Amino acid sequence: MTKRQSDQVAAVIIYTDGGADPNPGIGGWAALLQYGQHEKVLTGSDPKTTNNRMELQAAVSALSVLKRPSTVEFHTDSKYLQQGITKWIEKWAAQGWQHKGGRAVPNADLWQELWPLVKKHKISWHWVKGHAGDPRNERVDTLAREARLAITPRLELDSQVGQIYLRASCLGNPGPGGWGAVLVLANGRRQLKGGAAQTTNNRMELQAAVAAIQAFPPGTPLQIVTTSDYLFQGATQWLAGWQQRGWQKKDGQPISNDDLWRQLAALMEKYPLQLLNAKRIAANDALLAEAAKLAHHAAQAASRT
Repeated sequence: MTKRQSDQVAAVIIYTDGGADPNPGIGGWAALLQYGQHEKVLTGSDPKTTNNRMELQAAVSALSVLKRPSTVEFHTDSKYLQQGITKWIEKWAAQGWQHKGGRAVPNADLWQELWPLVKKHKISWHWVKGHAGDPRNERVDTLAREARLAITPRLELDSQVGQIYLRASCLGNPGPGGWGAVLVLANGRRQLKGGAAQTTNNRMELQAAVAAIQAFPPGTPLQIVTTSDYLFQGATQWLAGWQQRGWQKKDGQPISNDDLWRQLAALMEKYPLQLLNAKRIAANDALLAEAAKLAHHAAQAASRT
């Protein structure tokens, strides 16, 4: 086989990933293209986007750089992208990018940009499980995260206010669980922990926040550092809507852990609180590790009750 013939049949290997934190929020995407010994890396970001839009943007960008019709092995951990292309898109296109009833297909602008690119190539679509050890999937995950963080404003800890570092641990979800909190005070540190024999990780995150806030006098300005997207997004994005709807989701179902969310909402009226996502700040990893150790010990103790 000649080199020209070899080039014609060799497949381009593509891995993509994308995401937003919070969702919706600041996002990043990445694509890795490999062809024989050649490799190309693409990244990008958007200050106001969603997980799904970043997954689609990564695919659009990856296929856009192919200069001629190619055989492609496309790998993604997004079932939204993989199933959208393999199951839904022809129907969407035939219906004018609308669902039955006239509702617009979400992200139709990106699907419409992606579809003609897909049709230029012979593509095999592969779904891969995220964070499961695939080196190239892990690589694009890291690149997408770095792209997102590059445009994420850095929030700073304020040494003049009380600081709370929270972690939770659950031996099964549900199962025995525990929470830990490290309180940074003007005169030193204080540790708190607790647990339950049958609980969930989300309940433990909430319980940690409620207990730690209550350890300070009402009115104390506080910064809460958490690794929990559930706690962070709940308190900063979802809480007001839940209250307006009588502690129900948009579909009318009751929210989970409403007893603890109600307690937290009441405390937020009494304390000037700022929740900080530990993934976005120069957080004290040692204090987060200390809180995690407390949570693990509490969960182990709960498992013996």
